[in-house]
Parts: sequence; C-alpha cells; structure tokens
Amino acid sequence: MSQTGKNMGQTINKTTKDLVKIAISNVPAISAEDAIKLVKSSDHVFVDVRDGTEQAKTGIISGAIASSRGMVEFHIDPNSPVHKPAFNQDKTYVFYCASGGRSAMAAMAALDMGLSPVINLTGGVGAWEKAGGILT
Repeated sequence: MSQTGKNMGQTINKTTKDLVKIAISNVPAISAEDAIKLVKSSDHVFVDVRDGTEQAKTGIISGAIASSRGMVEFHIDPNSPVHKPAFNQDKTYVFYCASGGRSAMAAMAALDMGLSPVINLTGGVGAWEKAGGILT
C-alpha cells in the first residue's frame, strides 16, 4: 500500500459496506423486539457469529450457538469435521452479531448453502440490549 492508503496492485470493486448492503437486502430480517419474543421458542435457534473475545466480553443470547463468522460455513456443512449438529434441525435460524452486518453476510452464506429458514437480527447485540434483551 502506498502512503496515501491506496492499494496500487488491486482494484476493489465492492466495499464491505456494499457486501453488507447486498446481504441485508437478500436476507429476511427481524427486529430485536420481535426476536426477544422468540428466545425461548423451541422452533428457533439463535446463532452468534461474533468472535470468542466479543462473546466472552458481553455474553451471548441464552441458548445461542456460538459460530464465529469465519467458521459458520464449516459448522453448517454436515460433511465438515467441525460440523455443529445444532445446524441440522428443522428450525428457524436467527443470526446475530454486534450490529447486524456480519450476521447478514453469515446468514446469506447459510441461505446459499441451503440452510433455511434464516433470519438476520437487525441491529445485533446493540439493538437486543437496547430493547431489553439479556445476554448471559
């Protein structure tokens, strides 16, 4: 990278902001207020895609699967050595992160893999706590 911060060897066609916008437009969403009502539902599984450091610092939604953004696809894939059986249920998966961007991208990848139904928690943990949701 040059001193101006421009990468002279590559042409980046989409920014992370673009990718998040695409994901948000392609994944069904749920508000924190509505998601709070589902936390004890046996038909829903919450998926925390934040990294372990973030989860340890703030806690997670009770009963959520911890599956960092970098591992989601591997945890979903039943042929992966690190597959998480919690992803092999006939339930609705509610993905969340700190603010909703990473979880939208993870949810879009999950949909692309065939996991369904999948929902993104709009506003992530920030919105969850603001709406009165508890992290454990």
